[in-house]
Amino acid sequence: MRTRAIYGCSGLTLTPEERDFFQDTLPWGFILFARNIADRDQVRALCQALRACVGDDHAPILIDQEGGRVARLAPPEWEPRPAARVFGDMYRRNPEGAREAAYLNARLIAHDLAEVGINVDCLPVLDVPAPDGSNVIGDRAFSDDRSVIIELGRTVIEGLIDGGVLPVMKHIPGHGRATADSHLELPHVAAAGDALSAVDFVPFRSLNACPMAMTAHVVYEALDNQRPATTSARVIRDVIRGEIGFEGVLISDDLSMKALTGSIGSRARAALSAGCDIVLHCNGRIEEMREVAEFTGPLEGVTLKRTEAVLAHPRTVGPFNWVKAQRRLSELLAAV
Repeated sequence: MRTRAIYGCSGLTLTPEERDFFQDTLPWGFILFARNIADRDQVRALCQALRACVGDDHAPILIDQEGGRVARLAPPEWEPRPAARVFGDMYRRNPEGAREAAYLNARLIAHDLAEVGINVDCLPVLDVPAPDGSNVIGDRAFSDDRSVIIELGRTVIEGLIDGGVLPVMKHIPGHGRATADSHLELPHVAAAGDALSAVDFVPFRSLNACPMAMTAHVVYEALDNQRPATTSARVIRDVIRGEIGFEGVLISDDLSMKALTGSIGSRARAALSAGCDIVLHCNGRIEEMREVAEFTGPLEGVTLKRTEAVLAHPRTVGPFNWVKAQRRLSELLAAV
């Protein structure tokens, strides 16, 4: 039976040790990074090898392909894609054009991913950036206007799904006020609960039908002053599942980020105990993955139902002329 984990791998091909580990532990999915990517044929072969380990031709393979500074498929092999803020800035002058451009961009990203076998994109970023927030979000956010984030976030979700790729909204319930980079340290947000509800949670609440979401490694002191959202049963139960109303698959952000403390295994246990459906481990270190695997039991109960529902999500891909779409997107961007 598949287990409640998503793992990375170390390089362009699987090592024998990785192959054996994945066959033994049967993770729900995998995630790719720049270290795993050379060209189309290589990525396609790696995706096939990963799926062969778990005996599932449709196993989720994730990537962070946002555009801008977060893009694992990079030039010259792949067309560069704009950062989210480009579309938010366009929206102020031309809302209709911004929606069209954001849709085409997402549809083109989905085309790039599906072409090599990647079927999940950790996008859109729905965080509402605060003026004093860390630049870890920055131009990855569409705007500081909640309504713009909702409009463009919805468009991106539609574009990905229309291209056969499932979206993951992040970083729920909101990373925009964090003044530290959670890759490096644990951010604390001191805002009152009603302020968080009125601003940060709004895009996630409005787009809560997104199939998947990724947690924020952020302490919201008004909600739980001891634990970040990823490991806080209170935040997951009362806010993410409660107030926001998200019913899809909840994935932890990367367990190896420095915002979390304790052993890798204890982090996995804490995230799953708090209510995450799946834990994410990205760095490809086999010794850490073995430790995570000790705490990631089989998919069962409500988590199994959620993952089954996600994988059954309609993904019928219609005809798509990517050359024409790229030309139209370039026209829209040139008019900014």
